[in-house]
Amino acid sequence: MRVRGRRWTGVVLAAALAAPGCGGGGSEAAPPVERLPDLLQKAPYGLSGETVRVAGRPRFRLGFASAVDNVGPGPLLIVGHRGRRGEGVMEATQVVRRSDGSSRRYPGVGVLRYTIATTHQHWHLLRFDRYELRSIARGKPVRPDRKTGFCLGDRYQTDPATALPGEPPAAIWTDECGKSQPLLRLVREGISPGYGDDYDPLVEGQYVDITGLPAGRYELVHRVNADRRLRESDYRNNAASIILDLSWPRGPAHEPAIDVVARCGDGRRCRGS
Repeated sequence: MRVRGRRWTGVVLAAALAAPGCGGGGSEAAPPVERLPDLLQKAPYGLSGETVRVAGRPRFRLGFASAVDNVGPGPLLIVGHRGRRGEGVMEATQVVRRSDGSSRRYPGVGVLRYTIATTHQHWHLLRFDRYELRSIARGKPVRPDRKTGFCLGDRYQTDPATALPGEPPAAIWTDECGKSQPLLRLVREGISPGYGDDYDPLVEGQYVDITGLPAGRYELVHRVNADRRLRESDYRNNAASIILDLSWPRGPAHEPAIDVVARCGDGRRCRGS
């Protein structure tokens, strides 16, 4: 496959106060406000190709990098615990901080699984970020993702020149989600305000298989928190996409060519336009 600008490689398999009361001149503290995260889906980038041989036949993978920023006033905090699940799986609870310093727990927001990859092993929050390739001509998905989940963390600062409300002075979530510890009973992961998490192309399912797809125009869509099980302050920026043209210059048994024709921006979908 030829991807412009990329090389294709082959492999073998604080509390707010209420206004003074009308009577008696007293005041009461207002109910605490939840400081929710706001997950901003970055548009797919860093396209890369890979050819894998299965039973002697080539399969073509379109790889891409994905990233999610937290631009809200509160952190995304996830606590994984064993609950009733078996070994290698934990229940996920979201912990939301409030303006009076307290917090509220929302259980059952997902599942964490101990994932074993060629490069490392750690606990992933499943279905955090989802990918799909959609045919613009047919108006529907044609290939789903194979992503195993995210090990959430403060992997980069979204804008070093501007601090968001609630942004810590330094990254907090910098560990590796219980790396090489499959017997953990508890694990904590998160993304602080003003920070983001990303994965490189072709790493741990960062691709879609495009073998046998007809030549044509497609939309590559990334969606964070697609099922909205995680509490956020805004869900409108949870999807982003790019438009690409797929062709097979030497026939479907040989590497395809990919040309990106539109990048629709972070938190916005092209919607096939």
